[in-house]
Amino acid sequence: MSKGREAAAGGGATAVLLRYLREQNRPYSAQDAFGNLQREHGLGKAAVVKALEQLAQQGSVREKVYGKQKIYFADQEQLPAASDAELRGLDGEIAARSGQLQALQQSCRHMETELKDLNSSMTTPEIAREIEALRKDCASYAEKLERIKSATNHVTPEEKEKVCREQQLYRREWRRRKRMATELLDAILEGYPKSKKQFFEEVGIETDEDHGVVLPATT
Repeated sequence: MSKGREAAAGGGATAVLLRYLREQNRPYSAQDAFGNLQREHGLGKAAVVKALEQLAQQGSVREKVYGKQKIYFADQEQLPAASDAELRGLDGEIAARSGQLQALQQSCRHMETELKDLNSSMTTPEIAREIEALRKDCASYAEKLERIKSATNHVTPEEKEKVCREQQLYRREWRRRKRMATELLDAILEGYPKSKKQFFEEVGIETDEDHGVVLPATT
């Protein structure tokens, strides 16, 4: 390609990029601009980089460096000022887009909740297996209940009442005898020169507490 054609191509690239940045009015890297414009305008990456640098040197666009990357955007002072009507239109559009955003966010939250519920719910095969297991449990319990009902060794109310009376009698007797033994031992220990523990060991006395036995409470 001759120098004249290269200059023409370069001039075309700068015009395309300047118009694009002003129309979009948002920042772009050279890679982003190249990706957006190469198919429509057939611009190479080197041409895009060179054109953007040239526009920045001319002051037609602004350049910002973030680390190793350069960002280009239209010079806001060179753009025409928006009228009151245009500003009101933009405000209305922002409000409408904000409402759409909120609606979409709410819809996303609703769908996330629904998805969470669905993921935590049992599948149809799992429900079928659970039902089958419950049926087996019910059959097993019904069989046990039937065996209990058909058994001949049931305790009658009269037998139960008799056992309860005997338990109360034995509990009272246990309490009475324990009190008598305690009073007798306390009287002996008053004149015994050693400790209560040593006396019990010498005599061979074993207490309820030694065996973890607790006197049943009165019902």
